[in-house]
Amino acid sequence: MTDLPFQSAKQLAAAIRRKKISSVELLDLYLQRMKRHNPKLNAIVVTDVAAARKRAKAADAALKRGRRLGPLHGVPMTVKESYDVAGLPTTWGDPKLKGNIAGQNSVAVQRLLDAGAVIFGKTNVPLMLADWQSYNDVYGTTNNPWDVTRTPGGSSGGAAAALAAGLTGMEAGSDIGSSIRNPAHYCGVYGHKPTWGIVSPRGQALPGVVAETDIAVVGPLARSADDLAMGLDVMAGPDAIDGTGWRLNLPPPRYNKLRPYRIAVIHSDPVCEVDQEVQSLIQKLAEFLGKHRVKVDDRARPDIDSDEAYRIYLQLLGGATSARLSPEEVRQRMELTRGFAPGDESLNARLTRSTVQRHGDWLVANNQRHRLRLKWAEFFQSFDLLLCPVASGAAFPHSQQGQRLARTIPVNGRQVPYMNQLFWAGYTCAFNLPSTAVPIGFTPGGLPVGVQIVGPQYGDRTCIAFARLLEQEYHGFVAPPGYE
Repeated sequence: MTDLPFQSAKQLAAAIRRKKISSVELLDLYLQRMKRHNPKLNAIVVTDVAAARKRAKAADAALKRGRRLGPLHGVPMTVKESYDVAGLPTTWGDPKLKGNIAGQNSVAVQRLLDAGAVIFGKTNVPLMLADWQSYNDVYGTTNNPWDVTRTPGGSSGGAAAALAAGLTGMEAGSDIGSSIRNPAHYCGVYGHKPTWGIVSPRGQALPGVVAETDIAVVGPLARSADDLAMGLDVMAGPDAIDGTGWRLNLPPPRYNKLRPYRIAVIHSDPVCEVDQEVQSLIQKLAEFLGKHRVKVDDRARPDIDSDEAYRIYLQLLGGATSARLSPEEVRQRMELTRGFAPGDESLNARLTRSTVQRHGDWLVANNQRHRLRLKWAEFFQSFDLLLCPVASGAAFPHSQQGQRLARTIPVNGRQVPYMNQLFWAGYTCAFNLPSTAVPIGFTPGGLPVGVQIVGPQYGDRTCIAFARLLEQEYHGFVAPPGYE
């Protein structure tokens, strides 16, 4: 069973249920692998082995009594550092929060535990979850298992790296700027950004924050589409208060075969050019679908201006994250905005203005967002799903010097602004749309590449079902070399 650490959580749960391996034995296997491989990856940064072993023993004892705890019965897993896990620190990579020890589990963590999961640790993030690299002054830098000189992505970078290297059974992440999708793409695993509002984020927040953040979601990462479906089923639904008034009832997948699907495909966009290595893999997938008599259209687009959509996303993103700013930071940014020319639409100007905007300006942007949300709904009357890039390119080398706005990444032989990738993060993010990132192949240099499967609002099960079909018929998870 040399491939056991790389099996899906669904397969691992089945192996435990059939008593081919115990939960304690599987936990020990992952702990041994963590001891062997984590030093060069730094993906798992917090552990609670004693509590995990206790839960694993309880899972094995329950099975002996004929009791199944849930779909994740006995499966060892980790969660993103930003989730509250009782007794463990939640720092968001900020040294000022090193002493912030969670008093109780987040809603999502508790649901995973109630489903039988054995949570043994937490995975690394960037400072304030605000980068496509995962490094901070509390835990250090996380490396990509495909090439340790490169980023695993962010902000759920430790999560994706741990999954790819076979150090954990499943993961839970969060996403406001591609923080689930980007690491899945860079590390060759699966990630699902749910429709906004369907998974309670309570307990995945900075200390004192209890309001739900606009745009932000929490959701699963895994090594298979089946695990995304299972993870979403476990995590989704209102918290205890909202649950007194509403229940989640997601529609089933539109189809269970490839052929009936109507698929729109986007390879790149003038606002944010995509590297040809990524475009060619998306085109290869489109050609595969066409050969299987799927209706594929690479010219169809929603009736929206992509730059307008990007501007709205940036404005709402700045509003959503502005609560993290100190009074001094607000004052500094207000001063900066006075230096921008009225017509300055640079990324720096847009982002800075967005964090100190008037509430009336936010209300205008919010109305514009919902106008475009209705345009997306019209689009999905004609198409079941949209395939588009996750990011401009594959994983790039570590780049931690200077401000993010001053950094660059290579795209088609040119250095382009690092922060441009917010375009692909926000293309669907601000409009409540679900998106599943799935691996579709490798660059000539051997780096994994993923694609976003975007569906209509509340079409989460259709996104994941299509991911499962691609996994079965086209391309699935591949373990990186050297982690056998």
